[in-house]
Amino acid sequence: MEISTLATYHCLAFVWYFFVAYSITHVKTEERPSEVFLYGGQWKYLTVLNLVLQAVFYGVSFLADVLRLIKKLRCAKCVISSRDLLFSVLAFPVSTFVCISFWTLYTYNRELVYPKSLDAVIPFWLNHAMHTAVLPFALLEILALPHRYPAKKKGLILLGFVAFLYISWVLWIYSETGEWVYPLFALFSPSGLAAFFAGSLAVIISFYNFGEFLNRMIWGQSKFS
Repeated sequence: MEISTLATYHCLAFVWYFFVAYSITHVKTEERPSEVFLYGGQWKYLTVLNLVLQAVFYGVSFLADVLRLIKKLRCAKCVISSRDLLFSVLAFPVSTFVCISFWTLYTYNRELVYPKSLDAVIPFWLNHAMHTAVLPFALLEILALPHRYPAKKKGLILLGFVAFLYISWVLWIYSETGEWVYPLFALFSPSGLAAFFAGSLAVIISFYNFGEFLNRMIWGQSKFS
């Protein structure tokens, strides 16, 4: 893509994610089903955190495009490195995980992840904006331009650290409220929950590797922005 076209795309994607994140954080919660929006608010859900992550990523991407357009190449190089690290380690694997895990569990038993009572609170379009559209956006980004992936060890350590932070947040909320962020977690024993978290980490790591594979297959080893 031309840099101007990329800048337009990244700007529109940033505006979209900002709008979706704003919409979910300002959803009307006068009737709070199962106290779903109490302790931690919407910030306890990986889906909502992912919206913020995507908005930040596309904001950084747009900034990189603008710097390239105005020939600030030294600054652009630093921002591009941040953009690629954000995309490879977090934006692609997390958005893929959110989409696939959500719809898999939703199909099996929606009450485990998205109780029917939420339909009265969250509009149909917003549900799909949060849980469906994130994957096409991530795939389109891979098709739009190449991204430089970090060394495998560094990438996986960063991804594992972020996963650890989120799991710690989930456990903290449970310790404070006695309620799990997702009803699914209540089905597990402590050892079963640890196995579930470990399995989820393995899945998100596989999505990291899949993104790296797609990037290499489409763009090869040498072509980078």
